[in-house]
Amino acid sequence: MKEPFTQADARMKVLTADENAAGRIDAWIAASVDGDLSRSRIKALILEGAVSIGGAAVTEAKHRIKPGDIVEINLPEPEDANPAPEDIPIDVLHEDDEIIVVSKPAGLVVHPGAGNASGTLVNALIHHCGQSLSGIGGVRRPGIVHRLDKNTSGVMVVAKNDAAHRHLSEQFADHGRSGALKRAYLAYVWGTPAPLKGVVNAPLGRAASDRTKREVKRRESADSRHAVTHYRVVERFGDNSDAIASLVECQLETGRTHQIRVHMAHIGHPVIGDSEYGSAYLTKANLLPVETAAIVRGLGRQALHAYLLEFEHPKTGELMHFEAPLPPDLQKLGDSLQAAGRIDAS
Repeated sequence: MKEPFTQADARMKVLTADENAAGRIDAWIAASVDGDLSRSRIKALILEGAVSIGGAAVTEAKHRIKPGDIVEINLPEPEDANPAPEDIPIDVLHEDDEIIVVSKPAGLVVHPGAGNASGTLVNALIHHCGQSLSGIGGVRRPGIVHRLDKNTSGVMVVAKNDAAHRHLSEQFADHGRSGALKRAYLAYVWGTPAPLKGVVNAPLGRAASDRTKREVKRRESADSRHAVTHYRVVERFGDNSDAIASLVECQLETGRTHQIRVHMAHIGHPVIGDSEYGSAYLTKANLLPVETAAIVRGLGRQALHAYLLEFEHPKTGELMHFEAPLPPDLQKLGDSLQAAGRIDAS
């Protein structure tokens, strides 16, 4: 018999486990609500931290339910089915009938989602390209085949039709292992990675303390996902061999959420300005000259920029190469660090 929700609020649902309750929480919820929520939707809500027992978030769909458990489900506000066009300026690097390549500024969210229903790159692209983008790759993310974090700037390619979307998606899924795709980032990090050129091979998964963040996981963990970042120190800054900061080029072999930021923090060199993964290094700014320290504190974002993107054109097969120079805020940071002292990167 279906166990009804015991709270009428459409955004908050509460279930109480009876004396026969047993098994995985996702399966138990699915059976209890009898079709009101799908099993996959329940799993997604758990991963988003929206399911709790006694006020504590459930972190895994395989969590075992027990008699007497009071389960709360916080449902997000419904979103409009179709993003609306918005006149938001975008920096177009290239456009043809198949694709549009843009340089995304820091602060711009890529696609609508919880807390960002409008004002996104998708809204800007629909205004620029017209409604032909709607529905490509999913209604909420028309044309999007890859993304950058809100506060990461840099080059992105967007598909303008279904055929281009499929072709580009295949390239990004392959991560350049057998094809033309290449993605490279520039990051200002604290200290200097050793060796100066290396590979970070550390699987990632959702952080137990905050489901919106990522952390390095053991390979045997249920949510562990293969993640590899290649890095190369381009410049070092300071007044001696013990550099206070470095400019690092990173290339992705995999494309996990927050990958570069987590991997750099994992090896002890978080991205400057990263409040999520580099908060323990905030006082490092005190070691910089006053002017440079003020620039670091005023960044308001991680010093990470996707400067290079190469891929095969989905229709012509031509190798497309795009670079976006450092935006003014990161260029200002780099100039100030250089003025403070540049050390040979070799």
